[in-house]
Amino acid sequence: MLPRLFCFGYSYSAEFLARRLRPRGFRIAGTARTAERVTALSAAGVEGYHFDGTAKLPAGALEGTTHILASIPPDAAGDAALRWHGADLVRLPGLAWTGYLSTTGVYGDSGGAWVDETTPVAPQTERAKRRAAAEAAWLALTPPAHVFRLAGIYGPGRSTLDQVRAGTARRIVKPGQAFSRIHVADIAQVLEASIDRPNPGAIYNLCDDQPAASAEVVAYACGLLGVEPPPEIPFDQAQLSGLSLSFYGENRRVSNARAKRELDLELLYPTYREGLRALAEAD
Repeated sequence: MLPRLFCFGYSYSAEFLARRLRPRGFRIAGTARTAERVTALSAAGVEGYHFDGTAKLPAGALEGTTHILASIPPDAAGDAALRWHGADLVRLPGLAWTGYLSTTGVYGDSGGAWVDETTPVAPQTERAKRRAAAEAAWLALTPPAHVFRLAGIYGPGRSTLDQVRAGTARRIVKPGQAFSRIHVADIAQVLEASIDRPNPGAIYNLCDDQPAASAEVVAYACGLLGVEPPPEIPFDQAQLSGLSLSFYGENRRVSNARAKRELDLELLYPTYREGLRALAEAD
């Protein structure tokens, strides 16, 4: 029987993983919240299913699944996939690997210090608290899931280059602030490596080797595009609110050493420079 990857939430990262697994004979299935998105998945060769967290999947949707990838953000009631199908997952006869995509936001603010998978979680925002609770629920499965804590994701169509082109990039300066990020192709590479070297219950940080200030990344992107960078804006004058403000409210540097060591891999894009340069050259 051919292996089958079922994605609870056919996300940007899931799409890139599917690209790596299809040539190996994997069948790909995934969920979407709208009928239009399900239709688009089916047109792309994905077995699409509607799932918005308010009802179970249709009977047989999980049949034949050998690998599970979950990335649906938890809601106030918890993780929707586990709420409706947790018992179904532990009964799947051929399940070889389960992965849950979380966020490095579960670490909270470390004051700019390095964190790794041994660092206790200390989520500060409601979103991060829900993710930490969802992680615990996925780790409580039998066998437990693999948890992947993702830094800021970028890639084709979703990078600082696109923000510069759209005129929305801002160079906000907050001294000492650094952010970790990860190219979506490296997320897919790590997930595939974990599938080939399963270690149920393992937690991996997914980020590149060099945390950097966002203003530095914007300036580099402008250089690649041959445009003048926007003026620097001191953080206390940036007039941020909501998500943007919470983004700058935490400062940490995230280590990826465990993933590289245990999964025996090197990143395709070890810093934002290689990642953005490759994206600029591909356009």
